[in-house]
Amino acid sequence: MIHFVIKKRSCLVVLALAIVHWTAHGQNFDVKVQEFISYPKGKYCIKDVTLIDGTGAPAQNAQTVLIEDDKIVGVGPDVVIPEDYEILDGNGKTLIPGLVMLHEHMFYTRVQFEGWFDVAQMNFSFPRLYLAGGVTTIRTGGSVQPQADLNLKKWIDEGRMTGPKMDVTSPHIDREGLFIASLGIVKNSKQVGDMVNYWADHGVTSFKVYNMITGEDLKVCIREAHKRGFKVTGHLCSLTYQEASNIGIDNLEHGFMASSDFAKNKVEDECDPFAARAGLLEEDLNGSTINTLIDRLIENGTAVTTTPNVFEPYTGREVVPGGGFVALAPDYQQAVQNRYDKRVNKDSASTALFHKNMKWIKRFYDKGGFLVAGTDPTGAGRTVAGYSNRRTVEILVEEGFPLEDVIKICTLNGAKYLERDSEVGSIEVGKIADMVLIDGDLTEDVHLIRKMEMVFKDGVGFDSQKMFESVKGKVGLY
Repeated sequence: MIHFVIKKRSCLVVLALAIVHWTAHGQNFDVKVQEFISYPKGKYCIKDVTLIDGTGAPAQNAQTVLIEDDKIVGVGPDVVIPEDYEILDGNGKTLIPGLVMLHEHMFYTRVQFEGWFDVAQMNFSFPRLYLAGGVTTIRTGGSVQPQADLNLKKWIDEGRMTGPKMDVTSPHIDREGLFIASLGIVKNSKQVGDMVNYWADHGVTSFKVYNMITGEDLKVCIREAHKRGFKVTGHLCSLTYQEASNIGIDNLEHGFMASSDFAKNKVEDECDPFAARAGLLEEDLNGSTINTLIDRLIENGTAVTTTPNVFEPYTGREVVPGGGFVALAPDYQQAVQNRYDKRVNKDSASTALFHKNMKWIKRFYDKGGFLVAGTDPTGAGRTVAGYSNRRTVEILVEEGFPLEDVIKICTLNGAKYLERDSEVGSIEVGKIADMVLIDGDLTEDVHLIRKMEMVFKDGVGFDSQKMFESVKGKVGLY
């Protein structure tokens, strides 16, 4: 049983939330989910709150948002609150839409064995952590256990697990070359089409191509995915961004960090990651190649996903950005700390490239490019679900994006890419009540985003801190 203080019209009351409250509204949550619900569906409002609505409009003070069951039915400073509505006091707090992030995973980097890179599925900790971190909708940016991801989506939708709404992506479609056992390796372009249709038949709704694919592979993937009404994203190397954009890819991952467009003597359909990185480092901040590329991506309508958290430098930064170190199991804490200690203050090139990429990303956005955001919890183990999503918002503001634009990138833009913006992504009348209530004025300090109190999904309020606490020390294990 959870207690939450509310205002009922002019008086203060304490509402004891028992099972009857959510079953009475036709909801069926498993007892393991009920544990984290601090506010059920019903008729209520959040009054006198600072609102950042996700549309890019300036933040508005002293706003009231009315919610009835799972829908937003009123927004504004002078909204009339019906007599039968419960009142949540939003004074001193900020309300933003639930985050919609498009490069998420249900897996995390393993402690390496004999130098092999691998990842472990986090079926239980990651869904809960995403919701705890304010993420109400995700697209998985490639799956290592797609059937598990599909089951998680189903169980979350049924109220049997705590987590966000999920758009499940296929396995990483790739040719052999990277020795990662969890990739979906194909030998020819026909197998690409077979893989797309196999996973589409099994419930996957997005597709991802990876480092070693050929141009013909991509053509087949796009053709078959688009036939089914699904989109294709890519973390590339063998193909340049410009080649992929011209072929018709919908989305490119990792800002410009995965671009091989700047590599010298690039060989068609071949990946040389060292030449690609060297080209990125050598390209002038205002070079002709980057500016031409940005213009082409915008012209072709190719979306770009920025994932700054996974590239965050080791200099002057947290060991696990966003405060996620406490979420790791002890062995993983030690492994991540050891890697951090070896690299801290020793990799000026990565720091320079991080900031250069962020400047390019902002240029792309400022010129009209369609920018979305994600986190990619892989890399060196410094990216943890939920914590990293909040940190992504902080980074974008730190790198010069206006706060309201950042919220839009991380909410409405993601919803538009998923073609769900008529339902989610902003706080507007008629939309689903996916929202995040933050203790403090986010316009004064973006880092207050770490003080999330309640995450509303489909009008149900979940206790953010309780969800975070429940999986401390579990990441890497579950």
